[in-house]
Amino acid sequence: MAVFSIDTLLLLLLQLLAAVAVLLADTVAPSPPSCPSNQCGNISIPYPFGISAGCYRDGFKMMCNKTYNPPKLFLDNTGVQVLDIGVQEGTMHIESGVLNLVPFSGSFNQEVWTNTLDASLYAVSSEANNIAVLGCGIVLSLIFSVGNSTATTEEISTDDGTCSGVSCCISQSLPDNSSEFNIRFSTIENNTKSLSLIVVDSHWWSEEKNVMALQKAVASHPSNLEVRRAVPGIEVRTVMDWVFSNSSCARDRNSTGNGCLSDNSQCHDSNSTLSGYTCKCQSGYQGNPYVRQGCQDIDECANPGQYSCFGQCINLIGSYNCTCPRGTSGDPRRPNGCASTSTRKRFPGFVVVIGICSGISVALVLIGALLVRRKLKVWKVRKSRKFFFKQNRGLLLKQLVDKDIAERMIFPLEELEKATNKFDEARKLGGGGHGTVYKGILSDQRVVAIKKSKIVIRREIDDFINEVAILSQLNHRNVVKLFGCCLETEVPLLVYEFISNGTLSDHLHVDTPVSLSWKERVRIALETARSLSYLHSAATMSIVHRDIKSANILLDEQLTAKVSDFGTSRGIPIDQSGANTAVQGTFGYLDPEYYHTWRLTEKSDVYSFGVVLVELLTRKKPFARLSSEGASLTAEFILLVNQDKVSEILDPQVVEEGAEEEAKEVAAMAVMCLSLHGEDRPTMRQVETRLEALQSVLHGVEINTAGTDGGMPMLDNPSFEQNNVNARENLSRRRSMEEEFLCSMSLPR
Repeated sequence: MAVFSIDTLLLLLLQLLAAVAVLLADTVAPSPPSCPSNQCGNISIPYPFGISAGCYRDGFKMMCNKTYNPPKLFLDNTGVQVLDIGVQEGTMHIESGVLNLVPFSGSFNQEVWTNTLDASLYAVSSEANNIAVLGCGIVLSLIFSVGNSTATTEEISTDDGTCSGVSCCISQSLPDNSSEFNIRFSTIENNTKSLSLIVVDSHWWSEEKNVMALQKAVASHPSNLEVRRAVPGIEVRTVMDWVFSNSSCARDRNSTGNGCLSDNSQCHDSNSTLSGYTCKCQSGYQGNPYVRQGCQDIDECANPGQYSCFGQCINLIGSYNCTCPRGTSGDPRRPNGCASTSTRKRFPGFVVVIGICSGISVALVLIGALLVRRKLKVWKVRKSRKFFFKQNRGLLLKQLVDKDIAERMIFPLEELEKATNKFDEARKLGGGGHGTVYKGILSDQRVVAIKKSKIVIRREIDDFINEVAILSQLNHRNVVKLFGCCLETEVPLLVYEFISNGTLSDHLHVDTPVSLSWKERVRIALETARSLSYLHSAATMSIVHRDIKSANILLDEQLTAKVSDFGTSRGIPIDQSGANTAVQGTFGYLDPEYYHTWRLTEKSDVYSFGVVLVELLTRKKPFARLSSEGASLTAEFILLVNQDKVSEILDPQVVEEGAEEEAKEVAAMAVMCLSLHGEDRPTMRQVETRLEALQSVLHGVEINTAGTDGGMPMLDNPSFEQNNVNARENLSRRRSMEEEFLCSMSLPR
């Protein structure tokens, strides 16, 4: 009967388990990432950084300037050169340059070094950098901003010999949580000529040759500018920490926005000044944790010196096994650690059978564990979606909306993920500060636009459900149709009909001299007025849009207007004239009365529509300053209309098309809509009636609307003249309020 040593038996068992683990890993391996790492010169650019559209995360766009030889990598349009990126470490080396100051006898405080990148994603690493000052005859102390307070170091001298080189210098580590560095210094000698300050990688600064080279370069390239500048031939390397997201590991663990996509990755909350998290590959893996299958097994046996194996090495998934060769014993992880042995214990052949059976049993256990893990993962996903559905008040929506309509409106997450290829970056239509819009194709072949918000405020969930219930009942050809929503994610998703021809703003504000024709502009204005009139009076509840602007008026293939983006809309019961609410809207279109009183009424939409009319007449953006006094577009427009000089501000295309008289009539309507007080403005029904009359004239059909119920007065009507007098009286007050708007910060959407 053949016999085997215990060493041989164990070796066979380990090799069998390794083969089974590799086989299992291959069967469950995900597909490769859609965006491979980019390259700029000899610098690799891993995701979330990237150059190509759709291959980078917001805030991580890079630019490769190939006019240099070799090419240089920059962070988008910031002008900051990137030297390398550590995706595992969450760090990035940048070329930060040298700040030169010219001191004088005495002392003063001067802000000298700040983080120029997005402070929500990037911060100066306090652990990896030193702050160094070059120059002789200087006594100084450094002031660091720490949150809302400051900390000051003790006074030190550049002549105390603490730094090597061909000149005088000092160097010290940075304190924690500092992103702004100030320096207070005085001169010892009257002949002190310059002072240079850098924030530099500690490892780079520890090499004496780098210090001496920098001192020589600074001395040979003096500068009197108090700005950071690059030094020819020297790369001043500064280490920056970065985070993938401003959220936390606990919050993003089960959400669709989780950045740790690789199965073998781990999430780590940032311990620097940044608020957010980064991802790392688990021990035994290497690669990019932010892409699927990005963390790959390390073959430790291919580099035995680094992983300390001087015996017989067997690579395992995520680990390795190191044993002494047959006939030896000892510590295989030490050089010459395995010594020869003269005695061998032999075992009967049935031990081999036991070993093989044991290996098969272990393999079956591994397979069972993988199946159980997969089942648990599916169960957790289902439980999470039920939790979010309940949290997002899905049951309340079913109560507010008819049962059949609610079933059609509530979309499962799987359908929207399939429609957008799991929210692929290539499907992105656009985005802003509050969310991103994706193009999708549903299973019934409907093309839709899916709005995915970035954040959610719990107290607004009930308002959101109420808004969905209201919009689901709207049915107007000039209002973008809301198909439904998905409540199975942390932030609800909205599904709208897809409008393919862009916005009115896109068509008006182009560099070409010719835009939409005059007839098309009148028709678009009429269609917009019809939609607002419907929202204000025809719906079961009066709805104030609150953000009417050219960017929220979509155009389809036939240039039919569709009012969109009801994210800030507010329903007002028909027995109430308005509602007191926080101010929301867009700068330039916002009703001044609403801004000052916080009283939202239907007339707030009328004012915003008046701004859109001015935009259609002039093809100028509403926040543009036109005169030397700094008046805004609307203030200048009202002044010229009251002086009967509206032709000076009209779009030349309107005049060339022979529509100057009709344009004056629309301008008069715009002035009435822009009245300072809401009670002086017409209703949207009156505006709609007057625009219908104007369109009929443009098409050669004579109609009389002077006596129609709810119609707007004709231009020769005394009430219209009185409104113009009121507009002129309020002009000076309006211009002062416009100046107040221009000086204020932009309002929230």
